[in-house]
Amino acid sequence: MQQKHFTDEFTQAIHDDNTLSESAKTTVLRNLARLKEQKVNILITGATGCGKSSTINALFKVDKAKVGQGTTPETMDISKYELDNIVIYDSPGLGDGKEADERHSKNIIDKLYEKDKNGNLLIDLVLVILDGSTKDYGTSFALINNVIVPNLGQDKKRLLVAINQADMAMKGRGWNNSENKPMPELEKFLDDKVSSTRERIKEATNVDIDPIYYVAGYKEGNKPQIPYNLPKLLLFILKNTKAEKRAVFAQDINNNKDMWKDDDRLKDYSREIKETLWESIVSSASKGSDIGGDIGAVFGDTGRKIGKAVGTVVGGIWGFLF
Repeated sequence: MQQKHFTDEFTQAIHDDNTLSESAKTTVLRNLARLKEQKVNILITGATGCGKSSTINALFKVDKAKVGQGTTPETMDISKYELDNIVIYDSPGLGDGKEADERHSKNIIDKLYEKDKNGNLLIDLVLVILDGSTKDYGTSFALINNVIVPNLGQDKKRLLVAINQADMAMKGRGWNNSENKPMPELEKFLDDKVSSTRERIKEATNVDIDPIYYVAGYKEGNKPQIPYNLPKLLLFILKNTKAEKRAVFAQDINNNKDMWKDDDRLKDYSREIKETLWESIVSSASKGSDIGGDIGAVFGDTGRKIGKAVGTVVGGIWGFLF
C-alpha cells in the first residue's frame, strides 16, 4: 500500500472549504501539487568510518528508499537513495588510498556541477560528516578545502559540517550511557573541537562554517539505534535549505520517536522544527494567491481550521517530535 503524502490531507481540506474563492483554491491546489513533487538533493560525504550510513538511517525513512547507483563511470561510485521528496547521494568515504580518493573527489566535483532539468545546480546541500572519535581530520579538511569549497559556487551556505560519534570523542570517556549525553568534561572537549574545526576551515577557505556535534548511533544485532542531538542536526539541515523547499522534509523524516528523544536542550529543537516546516508549507501553499497570509489562519494552530483533517495530518506529520 502506497504511503499517503502529507499534502494529501491539505489538498482535500482546500477542496472541501467553502470560504475561499475559486481562484484562491486553484492557486493553492496548484502550489500543493508542486510541493508534492518538490525534491531536495543532499550530497553526504566524509572520511571512511565517519558514520554516513548510520546518519542517513537515523534521519530518514530509508526503508522506503529506492537505492541505486549512477549508470555512467563518472558517478558509478555514488549511491543514490531516492525517497518521496528527499534524494540522498552517498559518496564513498575518503582515506582508503590515493587512487580511490582521486576518483571519489572527481565524482564529488562532477556531482556539484550537475544541473537539474531546469538548469539549476542539482545539489541543494553538501553534508560533510567528521568522525568525532579521531583527532586526524587531514582527509576531511582536504576534502572540504580542496574539493568542495572551490567547486561549490557562490552559495557557500550549501556546505554543512557535522561531527558524528561524539560519544567516542574521548575514547568513550565522559559519556553518560544511562542518560545518553556527554558529561561536562566531554562537553567542553566537544565544544573545543567544534571551535577548532570552524577556525581551521575559515583560515584555509575564508568560509564561515558553524559545525555541530551529534551521535547517529548504530544498530548492533537486535539492539536499537540510539542517537543524540538528532533534532539539532535536522534543524541544522532545515535552516540551511531554501525556505520554499523545507516543507518536503515532513514526508521523509524518520518517525520513530525513540530517535528524537535526546539532545543538548540548548533550544527546543522539536518546536522549532515544527514551526520551520509549518512556515514553509504555509508560504509554499499561499504563494501567488489572493489570500496571502490568511492561509495561516486556515491551517494555523490558533486560527480556524478546515475540519478535523488538518489536525489529524499535523499530528501524523510531527507527532513523533513531541
